[in-house]
Amino acid sequence: MTADSAAESLARLADERVDHRFKGLPPDADGLTVGELAAQRRNLFTGGFATPVLALSAERLEHNLKLMEVYADRHGLAFAPHGKTSMAPQLFHRQIEHGAWGITLAVPHQVRVARAFGIRRVFLANELVDPAALRWTAAELDADPDFRFVCYVDSVRGVELMDAALRGASRRVDVVVELAAGEGARTGVRTEAECAAVADAVAGTRTLRLVGVAGYEGEVPQAERVTAWLRRLVALAVDFDKAGRFTGLDEIVVSAGGSAWFDAVADVFAGIPELSLPVLKLLRSGAYVSHDDGHYRKLTPFNRVPEEGALEPAFRLWTQVVSRPTAEQAFVNAGKRDAAYDLDLPFAQVVRRDGAERPATGVSVTALSDQHAWLRTTPEADLEVGDWVGLGLSHPCTSFDKWPLIPVAEADGTVVDYVRTYF
Repeated sequence: MTADSAAESLARLADERVDHRFKGLPPDADGLTVGELAAQRRNLFTGGFATPVLALSAERLEHNLKLMEVYADRHGLAFAPHGKTSMAPQLFHRQIEHGAWGITLAVPHQVRVARAFGIRRVFLANELVDPAALRWTAAELDADPDFRFVCYVDSVRGVELMDAALRGASRRVDVVVELAAGEGARTGVRTEAECAAVADAVAGTRTLRLVGVAGYEGEVPQAERVTAWLRRLVALAVDFDKAGRFTGLDEIVVSAGGSAWFDAVADVFAGIPELSLPVLKLLRSGAYVSHDDGHYRKLTPFNRVPEEGALEPAFRLWTQVVSRPTAEQAFVNAGKRDAAYDLDLPFAQVVRRDGAERPATGVSVTALSDQHAWLRTTPEADLEVGDWVGLGLSHPCTSFDKWPLIPVAEADGTVVDYVRTYF
């Protein structure tokens, strides 16, 4: 796909008609295109939007994009943010405009979405063994010499399955051996000896090309263990290089980095010794784009390195009080269908009434039903039926996926864009 056709694909998003598929949007906007609705610059609070409605802050979104661009550049890292967080091609392209090398993804469908919108570099953080997906990937590589695709391998059996599905393809598929991040880790090869066996299996094929090593440290709970594993990953790259496993390449890929430990990745990758080829030090953190008010607010490395800046939570779920049965209880009209709840419940942040906004003092979310949030209210809570309550959310990955079209609003409520997601 050319740059022009990618731009055309993005532009076509504005031609989609607004209708019942997109919750929260103004009912009187039915029939308008997304572009026409955006051009009206309606106000989120007075422009006919129906609660519940999830909104992204335009200013905070831009702040987060710039912050990670600067961070990666400062530390000499290439950046392939994980696209599974948003599955929003508009955000993929904004990330690339802010210096990203490419986009990381998790499953074949996500790669198809990225390719449909012209993403030219994809890192698939999984071993790909599905024959149909492998054949599709091979066809994409054969059709587009500018398409760069890299994926994990973590077993000899996986290599054998990939090789069988790819026979007849004209381009080899680039792979990195995934080293598991220690005891209790998710996927990945457990020992260096097994890594060598997997690398040998790759070398024995005509369909795969070993280009580096990688892994994911996000499930590891302690900084010391993360650092120790990252050093093992670097040592594995060094050993593979000494053994001549990367002969004939232009660069060696060494990749890690979720959203909880990218400071450790930066520190350890800064010490990668000189190898026989340049090293692509590839960071893959994804949650930063919207950040959050819960899980990642607590875990972000910027808490440990505040001198490097701070991410800002860009999501707010606007709900409306629909019942106030007692002085200690209220209900708003958003629940599990609308808000992330897998890591934390939403957080009551602000209340709006008659155009005025104030802190949600004395209001907390205690439970979610499918379409209701249960609120506990203390005596200082001033809450009435009809009030809008703005909720902060935890875990971006399970927030984006509930909203196929998300308004992007400026601080005064002016909606300037809409982000389309594909889950």
